[in-house]
Amino acid sequence: MKNRAKSKQILVVEDEPTIGRVCSQTLIGEGFEVDIAVNGSIAEHMIEEKKYDLLLIDIRTPVMNGTQLYQWITERHPELANRVIFTTGELLGSASEKFIEQSGRPFLPKPFTPDILKAMVKEAIRRTVK
Repeated sequence: MKNRAKSKQILVVEDEPTIGRVCSQTLIGEGFEVDIAVNGSIAEHMIEEKKYDLLLIDIRTPVMNGTQLYQWITERHPELANRVIFTTGELLGSASEKFIEQSGRPFLPKPFTPDILKAMVKEAIRRTVK
């Protein structure tokens, strides 16, 4: 899988430096190319400049949160809407949970292990990237 994954581009939208670093190191170790944006506003600019195969988006980021970014993606880059995995540390029953359910996108609850991250990303890539 590593050889096939080498050309796959992943954008991680995460404002917590430790989590961003773990995501980056884990996914680079699997052969993916990884960029990190600390909020949705920065992610917008990055999406306009580069083609991403998968977006790992934290629901709660400053300036522009993951919900707002996803809405922008569905309007401006609808082809990317099915290439999103959401993350959040919020408890079940929150507004974020309702949003994730409505979006129909996979969800990775924090804290997560590198192994769970790798498995979810590989499955998402397998399902969406031809």
